Amino acid sequence: MRPRRSVLYMPGANERALEKAKTLPADALILDLEDAVAPDAKVAARERVCAAVGSYGDREVTIRVNGAGTPWHADDLRAVGAAGPSAVVVPKVNSAAEVHAIEKALSHAPDHTGIWAMIETPVAVLDCVSIASASERLTVLVLGTNDLAKELTAAQVPGRAPLLGPLSMCVLAARATGRVILDGVYNDVRDADGFAQECRQARDFGFDGKTLVHPSQVAPCNEIFAPSPEEVEHAHRVIAAFEEASAAGRGVATVDGRMIENLHVADARRTLAMAEAVGDTTPER
Repeated sequence: MRPRRSVLYMPGANERALEKAKTLPADALILDLEDAVAPDAKVAARERVCAAVGSYGDREVTIRVNGAGTPWHADDLRAVGAAGPSAVVVPKVNSAAEVHAIEKALSHAPDHTGIWAMIETPVAVLDCVSIASASERLTVLVLGTNDLAKELTAAQVPGRAPLLGPLSMCVLAARATGRVILDGVYNDVRDADGFAQECRQARDFGFDGKTLVHPSQVAPCNEIFAPSPEEVEHAHRVIAAFEEASAAGRGVATVDGRMIENLHVADARRTLAMAEAVGDTTPER
């Protein structure tokens, strides 16, 4: 299990920011050539991020290219594919056919370089299963909630009620196709409470992590998307109780007054796998 609790966008045109990213505890980085880079700086930013890919150690480092139809898209894919990041993040992917075109354009990229498809439009939400299953190279879906709200003419309000349907549909598509899915960004970097609430909402919906726009969001995001000590302890007790019941010839067990079946054991094992992946050292009870 590879944690992707916190995935931080870093502007590709800002050399200082790219250097600072080496010290930040984000699970993954998106070095951005799209929204964070002015048109006249895009070529220089492309050269900078491609050269920087190998300087982050074991960190998962991806590069967001400019979208199809822009003057930079083809050159971005050519250069980024040759640089061999962990993945190429592609904005506004709307169909399986577009995934196939991206895959073809990345035929020169190393095998470890995946595709992360951004879901940012109504048509992408409605076709999310086809997009997610279009290529084995496509490993992650990334929600672009700002653009999606714009396309829907939906208000961006606390609790995200206008977006809950699309968010749920995309999580369903990710789980149906075995893909990782990341929630969109939270814009107000000064609103720590609102950010934490949105992280908890995304976790409860089933998202694997969240994309971030500011380093201050990394630590709280990591904490919220990681299993708590109480969840780790409960997972140990669920597994122990079920194994004891199985040894006695029973197919179910009880923990804290609740019946435990195979599906609860699977959840418990996933909790422990995530805890181990993020370095939790809570001892088995």
